[in-house]
Amino acid sequence: MKSLLNTLTVVVMLAVVSIANATPEQDKESFQRFYTERFPDITMEDFGNGVYALDQDARNQWEAMNDFPPYEDDLEKGGELFNTAFANGKNYASCFENGGGNIRQNYPMFDTKRNTVITLELAINECRVANGEKLLPYKKGELAKIAAYMTSTSEGSPINIVIPNNGKALAAYQAGKQYYYSKRGQLNFSCSNCHIQNVGRKARSETLSPALGHTSHFPVYRMKWESFGTLQRRFDSCNKQVRAEPLEGQSEDYRNLEYFLTYMSNGLPVNGPASRK
Repeated sequence: MKSLLNTLTVVVMLAVVSIANATPEQDKESFQRFYTERFPDITMEDFGNGVYALDQDARNQWEAMNDFPPYEDDLEKGGELFNTAFANGKNYASCFENGGGNIRQNYPMFDTKRNTVITLELAINECRVANGEKLLPYKKGELAKIAAYMTSTSEGSPINIVIPNNGKALAAYQAGKQYYYSKRGQLNFSCSNCHIQNVGRKARSETLSPALGHTSHFPVYRMKWESFGTLQRRFDSCNKQVRAEPLEGQSEDYRNLEYFLTYMSNGLPVNGPASRK
C-alpha cells in the first residue's frame, strides 16, 4: 500500500512538473489520460458520476435513490423562477443566447470585453441587475435552483469551455490551475492531493472522487444540505475540510478555479443536476 501511494505521488508530481508550462490543451490531455490509465475499466462518460464510478455499493444505493430524485421539487421550482417575469416584463430568457436553454456546457466563459471569467451563476445575477432586480445569494437558494433548471436543459451536451487567444484569458486559466495545485489551510492540502494523488482512497469513511467530471453535474442536491448547492458552495466545503477560509461567492479565485477545472472535463457530457450524499 505504501509503495502504491509513493508511486502515485511520483506520477502526480511528474505530471504537475510536465504541465507547468504546457498549453491548456496539453494540460487537459494529460489530466484526462491520468484518470483513464489509473481506472482503465471506467468509461470517460462515467467519470461524470464522481465517486459512484468507483464504488459499486455506493452506486447501487445512489441509483435506487434516483428512482425518485430528491431534487424534483426544487428543479421544478427552478423552472418556475426562470420563466417568471421581472417587474419590467422581461425574464431570464431575454438575457441569454438560445433563450437560456442548452447553454450550460459553455460556462464558465471568458468575456474578452471585460477580461474576466463569467460563470453561469454570475450571468444569472447580472441578468437580474440589468432588469432592475436584486442580487440573489450565490451559493444556494433560488439562484442554485435556477441554475439547476438551466443545467437540466443541457443534459447530454458535451462540455465545451473555450480559452480565447487572449493573454488575459490564459492568465485566468493559469490562476485557476495554480489554485487547484496549491496547498492551503491548517492541513496544508491542495485540491489535487485528494482528487488526483489519493483518488479512490478513503478519507475517513468517504471515497475520494476523481476530479475529472467534477463540474459536469452541478448544481448538486446534497443530502446533508437538503437543497441544491452550486459548485462554489462545494469549493467552500473543501476549503473548510482542510481548515482554510472559504472565499466569497463569485470571487475571482473561485471563478478562475471553476474555469480551469471545467476545461479539464471538456468533452464529457453535462449530466446534472445530480444528487450526492
